[in-house]
Order: sequence, then C-alpha cells, then structure tokens
Amino acid sequence: MSKADTNVRVSGTLTSDFRPPLSGFRRIWRSFIRTFFRLLYHEMAWTYDLVAWLVSFGQWTAWGRAAIPHLQGRRVLELAHGPGHLLVAMSRAGFAPVGLDLSPQMGRLARKRLQTRGGIPIPPLVRARAQALPFRAGSFDSVVSTFPTEFIFDPTTLKEMARVMGQGGRAVVVVGVVFNASLPARLLKRLYDATDQHEPPSLGLADALADAGLTLEREREQVGMADVLIAVAKKTRLDPGAASSRAPG
Repeated sequence: MSKADTNVRVSGTLTSDFRPPLSGFRRIWRSFIRTFFRLLYHEMAWTYDLVAWLVSFGQWTAWGRAAIPHLQGRRVLELAHGPGHLLVAMSRAGFAPVGLDLSPQMGRLARKRLQTRGGIPIPPLVRARAQALPFRAGSFDSVVSTFPTEFIFDPTTLKEMARVMGQGGRAVVVVGVVFNASLPARLLKRLYDATDQHEPPSLGLADALADAGLTLEREREQVGMADVLIAVAKKTRLDPGAASSRAPG
C-alpha cells in the first residue's frame, strides 16, 4: 500500500452527495442528514460557521483561502459564497469579486460580514443559480467555489462558468482535503462516515470540462494538518461572439 493509500481523505463540503439509500434505519438516517444539511445552509444558516469550525478543527476558512493563489486576473465570481469569508479575503487581496448564492439566508450573512469589515469595498452579491448565471460572456477573469455540492459538476454549470470567463480565465474549485493518519484525522473520518459524506464525483470530470472548453489541472496546497485538494480548470476555447459581449472593465 502506497503512502497516499494510508491517508485519510474526507470531503470538505457541508452538504453531501449521497449513495443510494439502503433500507430501514439507514434510509431514515440519511433522510435526516439531508434535511439537516439543507437547514444548515438555509433556515439554520446562522449556525453554519460554528458547524464548519467544529468539523475542521477551526481550519475551514483557511482551507477555502487556499484557492486564492490560483486565481487569474482581478474580476472573480464566487459560486455559492456562503457566509462570505472568501469574499472578504479576496477583497483584501486586491481582487474585485462578485458573490453568487441561491440561499437568501447566506446572502444576508455575507452582506452583514462584508459591511462590518472596514477598509474594503463591498462586493456585489447576486441571488441566482450556477446553471443560469446572469452575466454576459467574458465578464470575469476567474470563477471560484470552495467545498461546493454536486451542482459544480453539472455540465450546465461548467458551460456557464466557461461562458462568463474571458479567454485564458480559470475556474478554481476547492473540492476537499486529505489528512494524514493522525488522531484528528481519524476522528473527522468517523464524523464524515456517520453523515454519509464522501468525495465529489471525479469520474468523467475531465471530459465534462473539456466539453465546456476547460482543461483540468489538479493542485494540492498544505494548510495546517491537511492537504487541500484544488481543481484548476483553464479556459482554452473562445466562445463565439464572446469578445463583442464582454462586460466592461
């Protein structure tokens, strides 16, 4: 067994993709977990930061910031911005981000966080679906998402991401983390196993990205006790008419 095989890998997302339910208790348990995660991102969004801190031993936001060095250009669209931590970090780093999320509760949390952080411009926040981005072609230099749910692998999402990026733009997605076999890793693995979380699907991802005009590269960044897994997809195909419809500045 290789060294990589001895590592404990966990998905970083708080909202999981589920395997087909079995029966009895397992079906009831999975239904409960699915409902809990939905509430966590909507009606109970005020508890999201606490839960994220607990399931990462306080490293959740640092893991998300690992995406920043891989961004291209200043204009950045964040998909599923959540409570707004990365928007704050990108603004402080000199980017001009725009946040997009379907959850109105997360929109309110992010707006409040941005308004209370002095010294940075407040990024625009948009409520919309990633599968139907309300922006012109070429509006952004990069698109970023951290620990997203399965929507990020929807071919429609990938094509929309490619459409709103200019030629040479980048899509940067933090998809999960890998721990070593330490005690914290074993504890977190038990937690993720109990809630039926697992890695985002990777089978066919490169082909789906290629269909959208994106070329996949995989990166790892060490942050604290974990390696953060980052998918970097570069736009290699120019959309017809993209130049004429590109957003100004």
